[in-house]
Amino acid sequence: MTEHTPTRGWFTSSRSASNAACVEVRLTADTIGVRDSKDRGGPALAFDPAAWTGFLTTLKAAAPGS
Repeated sequence: MTEHTPTRGWFTSSRSASNAACVEVRLTADTIGVRDSKDRGGPALAFDPAAWTGFLTTLKAAAPGS
């Protein structure tokens, strides 16, 4: 699912590099939005909370040293 991206409420991780090659996230009551930091006016992915939690769990399990 994609949605058009408003410019309010987006943030990058404190662990993001300063090279602008990261994503931005926006949390709302119903969805977690993810967009490319280099294309802030472009489309964004929208996840429901259960899908987002599953995504993060998978990333953490696949991370080196985990």
